[in-house]
Amino acid sequence: MVLGGNPHRRAWALFALAGVLLCLGAMLFAVGEARERALAAARAQVATDARLKVAVLRAEIEKHRSLPVVLAEDPDVAAALTLAGDAAVVAAMNGKLEALSRDTRVGVIYVMDRQGLTVAASNWREPTSFVGQRYDFRPYFKAALASGAAEHFALGTMSNKPGLYLARRLRDGLGVVVIKVEFDALEEEWAGDRDPVMVTDDKGVVLLTDRADWRFHTLAPLDAATIEATRASLQFGAAPLAPLPVTERADDLLRVGGARFVTAAVPVPTTGWTLMLLRGLQPVTRQAEVSAALFALFGSLVVIGPAGVYLRRRQRAQERQHQDIARRRELEAEVEDRTRDLVAANTRLSGEIAERQQLQDELAQANRLAILGQIAASVAHEINQPVAAIRSYADNAAAFIDRGDAATARANLGLIAGLTEKIGVITGQLRNFARRAGRAAGPVDLSAVVDGALLLLGPRLRRQGAEIARDIPADLPAAHGNAVRLEQVLVNLLQNALDAVPGVPRIAIAARATADAVEVSVADNGPGLSPEVRARLFTPFVTTKPSGLGLGLVISGDIVKDLGGSLEAGEAPAGGALFTVRLRRA
Repeated sequence: MVLGGNPHRRAWALFALAGVLLCLGAMLFAVGEARERALAAARAQVATDARLKVAVLRAEIEKHRSLPVVLAEDPDVAAALTLAGDAAVVAAMNGKLEALSRDTRVGVIYVMDRQGLTVAASNWREPTSFVGQRYDFRPYFKAALASGAAEHFALGTMSNKPGLYLARRLRDGLGVVVIKVEFDALEEEWAGDRDPVMVTDDKGVVLLTDRADWRFHTLAPLDAATIEATRASLQFGAAPLAPLPVTERADDLLRVGGARFVTAAVPVPTTGWTLMLLRGLQPVTRQAEVSAALFALFGSLVVIGPAGVYLRRRQRAQERQHQDIARRRELEAEVEDRTRDLVAANTRLSGEIAERQQLQDELAQANRLAILGQIAASVAHEINQPVAAIRSYADNAAAFIDRGDAATARANLGLIAGLTEKIGVITGQLRNFARRAGRAAGPVDLSAVVDGALLLLGPRLRRQGAEIARDIPADLPAAHGNAVRLEQVLVNLLQNALDAVPGVPRIAIAARATADAVEVSVADNGPGLSPEVRARLFTPFVTTKPSGLGLGLVISGDIVKDLGGSLEAGEAPAGGALFTVRLRRA
């Protein structure tokens, strides 16, 4: 045997074999553990990133959903359909839709009659104009005409660009108004990230993605009937609807083509879609595996090194002592360098995690601030004073009890009970105002509705020093309506009155009953409304406020009209604006 004649050589060979086995075992174990930890961290991070992208996608959709609702109530749209043969009316409608499309950044807005013929469109100047085209074969047209509203994702037959079609039937059934939301900017933003993103519908068809070669492919093969029906509707044009080259799929791990990904699938609320974020598995685990392997290797070397030094000392004694010390120092320096690299890498990763957590906190805080808004601050200030008084009465009651003065202590407790009832009234009114109101209508006490609106706006009225003159008869009969929705109307009218007066607001609230109706009016001492503004006041996007949207009075008018009443604007005796809500008697 080759090693038999030299004991020192055999000892070194056995030592080397043991060291190699130790290093390999430590590296395999460390790499396996590091891979699992990295994969677990990646799963959590991918799920968080996917939820953030869903929030952005949903916000992009939700901000456009109200536009077709408002346009369906626009009298200009109804006029364009009624006078479709009048070139001037249609041209004005085309210009209005073009400006609105540009301002709201939607793909296209168009209006169709009952037969699906496009009468006016925002792209009327372009070669791909929809004007004169028929879209009665589109599912969103049929669904909107039948049920009032519809949403449908499809490929444009003229523009050959995909988008989400939001359709709304006009109230009198004259036709359908449609907006097309395109997601080019969002897909470009996704393309800037390293991780592929795709949004699929309920059949698994890829609708949105930053990978153009994935669009209109499917996660799984579709049956022949589904493919035939989809192609017949021209929803995705001539797309083959072929499955993606998915060669491996296990839980949240996916192989597409030659790349493996860890994925997170999150539903997109209100759409029936699912967003899937894919993160490359190799970059996720490579750094952790390399770091763990190096750490295990140098850890093993730290164990093997002293043993090697000891064996070498036995063989070479003092003449090799300086070399052994130098080598050990070299190994220690290498370990320190690698350790510093690992610490630096860990610090960078910790910083990235902290930045993502901060981003999540900022998004959550922004969401909370948007929900709370102005009224929360006012109500908190309103409640703060009774709370401070409760604390003072409670301290005094304790002192009176210590003195044996039970009667005074009981009186303080009664004051505390009254203050808690006041807080309960304020918070209860805020809760009633904030909850979603149903459409059920019945007898309503307008005096109580006025009380609720004044309670909600109490802090602002006091802050502006507003003078409220109230003239509501005690025997005023009940009106036919909905208390929560009518309270919303009165709050809107009172806020408009407060906004309109530059000095001290003087607002008169009066109510009276006629033979078949009950009326409540709100008058202010502001500059009033010009005849031009009053003629178009209830038209969407018409406002006298520099930062107003022109939708508050439109919404209020629709609420009153839905309750079978009317909202009218006039001139107050003092020269300001006068708004009158007229409702049927209950």
